[in-house]
Amino acid sequence: MKATEVPEIAGAYLFEPTPHADERGFFCRTFDADVVRSVGLDPDAFVQDSLSRSVRGVLRGLHLRSGAGEAKLVRCSYGQIFDVVVDLRPGSPTHLNQAFFTLSDETQKTLYIPAGCAHGFQALTDTADVSYRIDRPHDPAEDVTIAFDDPELAIRWPLPATSMSMRDREAPNLAEVLKRRES
Repeated sequence: MKATEVPEIAGAYLFEPTPHADERGFFCRTFDADVVRSVGLDPDAFVQDSLSRSVRGVLRGLHLRSGAGEAKLVRCSYGQIFDVVVDLRPGSPTHLNQAFFTLSDETQKTLYIPAGCAHGFQALTDTADVSYRIDRPHDPAEDVTIAFDDPELAIRWPLPATSMSMRDREAPNLAEVLKRRES
């Protein structure tokens, strides 16, 4: 497994496993504490694993946590997704930068998203399972959502959004979220 720094987002990493394929299929390690530690992250900091299943066109996000934020490892364990990260950390050298990824079951790449970055994705296949490893217990009171279609961000989602939660559908734009964070 190798770790590659994501140049658009300071502190973000893409972990790429080395699959061992044969006539039966493949095997690969999707998490390696030593590799995580080698880039300065604490592998023991992750306290919660979650899984979401989405159908083609479903859009989830853009989400982040208030307070201390939430760092996470994200992997598409089945299917394929278009994944988006937006750096919203004040003072970050990559503040307001965006990074885009295609994560899939074929590559099993894992994306590390630092606390303070917004995250969202869209399912590109009939079924897409996304695994999350999160460094803090979830507290719904800290949930922050930004409009997926915010004109300032101008994210080019690959498909029309076929379904999303009410929270995502009614999310405020980026300017409003940033204004709330300042007050």
